[in-house]
Amino acid sequence: MNAWEQVRQRLQGRRQGFSLDRSFYTDPDVFQLDMELIWYRQWLFAGHDCELTRPGSFFTMKIGDHPLIILRDRQGVIRAFHNSCRHRGSLVCTAEKGMSARLVCPYHQWTYDLDGALVFVRQMGEGFDASQFGLKPVACETIGGYIFICLAKEPPDFAAFRAVMDPYFAPLGLTDAKVVHESTIVEKGNWKLVWENNRECYHCSGSHPELCKTFPETPTFTDLKAVENDPELGDLWARSEASGLPARYRVDADGQFRLMRVPLVGDAVSYTMSGKPAVRRKLSDEAPDGHFGALLLYHYPTTWNHVLGDHAITFRVTPLSATETEVTTKWLVHRDAVEGVDYRLDNLIHVWTETNDQDRRVVEDNAQGIASPAYEPGPYSPIHEGGVIQFVDWYASFMDRALKDGDAVLSSVV
Repeated sequence: MNAWEQVRQRLQGRRQGFSLDRSFYTDPDVFQLDMELIWYRQWLFAGHDCELTRPGSFFTMKIGDHPLIILRDRQGVIRAFHNSCRHRGSLVCTAEKGMSARLVCPYHQWTYDLDGALVFVRQMGEGFDASQFGLKPVACETIGGYIFICLAKEPPDFAAFRAVMDPYFAPLGLTDAKVVHESTIVEKGNWKLVWENNRECYHCSGSHPELCKTFPETPTFTDLKAVENDPELGDLWARSEASGLPARYRVDADGQFRLMRVPLVGDAVSYTMSGKPAVRRKLSDEAPDGHFGALLLYHYPTTWNHVLGDHAITFRVTPLSATETEVTTKWLVHRDAVEGVDYRLDNLIHVWTETNDQDRRVVEDNAQGIASPAYEPGPYSPIHEGGVIQFVDWYASFMDRALKDGDAVLSSVV
């Protein structure tokens, strides 16, 4: 029995409402299947278009074996390319971010324009056709200030997600915001453990004293079956929609993404220790005044987000190995907000800096316990861990469908 068949058999035999078998959190073979079937085939959050302020602005990232370049071209279009020179494969961009009129491979100076075309080489002999050796493109879409990329030759339809996300994010001004702080941590746990921890607040009271001052621990906000019956949510949604802000819970048919507005604790309007705004200037000049909680966006497998009236916090999950996951957090404010005048950076980032580190420890403790031979899948709380159940169900269902395709799926990656 090969790895594909073993994983599918374990998925089909898993106990509903229980955590996964240990191999799903520790086994390199399962991790490789996760990469091939999910990470190399699905739309992934890469960053924000406001990070690419001018033509030639770029940043780099890596998904599994694929180093990538994301840039803004001369026409202002955001593009993505494989960061691999068409000469002998060297990295073209070695910096994490920067600005360049053209992309020059440092190895032999093969030079590419911002549309990926090869425009300069030295001494390649007669008959060399530069038009056949441009950078390999990667599918790229922008929506509401977000950049998504997909490594597949034939990416899944993006239109359904665009249609849902656009009205929620259009009024929020993230396209014209700016990133004022970024942090990246490595959590020594499988990427699914990072997501499972995120999808519940059962652990919040014992782990997140700073976050709990403003973010409600109520299971309603993570249990997709309970949201429609929560009166506090209903009141927030009615007020938000009356002010032109879509707020009601939306989820796609497969459960891969969802959006909704949730209230904060008491009179809190921002994730600060006092609950008061972290930024004096609203994130968007066009947004209505008032308390409209936080807009939450979840998109498996790469991102969760909290967008408030004064700032936004976005998260990108990147698996490094079966037992290591990188989490990058970015804080966005109005593009004209001035540090020291409109906000104090330490106040802006404090709650989520602490929360991220606390979550890192939680995930790593969880991972170490799962590595024990004594571990066996345990039951999720149907009251507090509905969001975790939904994530695991999505993962199991998605993988089971993908595994039915057999080895042919490997040819779907660029």
